[in-house]
Amino acid sequence: MDIEELRTFVEVADAGGVSAAARRLGVSKSIVSRRLFRLEAELGVQLLARTTRGAALTEAGITFRDHAARVSAEIDLAKETMLPAGDLRGRLRIAVPLSFGPTHFAPVLAEMARHHPHLHIHTSYSDRFVDLIAEGFDCAIRVGYLQDSNLIARRIGPIYGKLVAGPDYIKAHGSPETPEELVAHEALMQGTEAWQLMDGDKIITVNPQGRFKADNGIALTAAAAAGLGIAWLPDCLTHEYVASGALVPVMTRYPPPSAGAYVVRPPSQHPARKIRVLTELLIEYFERTPHLWGLDR
Repeated sequence: MDIEELRTFVEVADAGGVSAAARRLGVSKSIVSRRLFRLEAELGVQLLARTTRGAALTEAGITFRDHAARVSAEIDLAKETMLPAGDLRGRLRIAVPLSFGPTHFAPVLAEMARHHPHLHIHTSYSDRFVDLIAEGFDCAIRVGYLQDSNLIARRIGPIYGKLVAGPDYIKAHGSPETPEELVAHEALMQGTEAWQLMDGDKIITVNPQGRFKADNGIALTAAAAAGLGIAWLPDCLTHEYVASGALVPVMTRYPPPSAGAYVVRPPSQHPARKIRVLTELLIEYFERTPHLWGLDR
């Protein structure tokens, strides 16, 4: 039984169709279909029922999927164990935030690719929430406050942020001094999120309101500099604006609690060595480039 056929079946099962699995695997739909045909012929059962919406697992497919996934994972682990020390192969599919992923995290991924010429790194840059398991990612870099989930997270560095506004906004509307005053101001947000602020050791939750929203931190930074309102933003996006006077910190008596940057991955007993290597590279990168994160203050 061919390992690529097993992997392909698992991808189709998880992605819900041949086309989506082909995109994940980086191969044509015809190759995926041929692998599935050979696997079903060898097993003598139908694993997938083709539909107009994609592919659905048959009863036999549901049973076989978990076995195929375990076998694939064990073979990957065995291969990894036998590789020469430091050598990485295969594919690493990673989701990275768009806001500062291309500027802050891309150099690490490029360095990893340079040191491991047999490793295929596929990166998706987006600020939307990515379902790692459903979309077939090995891991993701996430920034901020992690939500409760079954994902395994490793912190790679601190992220500090502050509330900021442009001088024109402050001139026109004033600068809030308390959380109660803050809710009366125009907030620049990604959605309907709540903001957390520190009052000494106590955390205060504020539900801001505003008419300008964007799913990208760089866009919110530009909007704040244009005088549209107050934004909660990480220092790595705002420190140059603050240094030049284009943005002004507000509510400094009530700073947001520190957040973090994390590598998150689906649950498994043995994380792939390529994920461990990436995590260590990112931790080292944070330590040697504090100026990029607004930490050298």
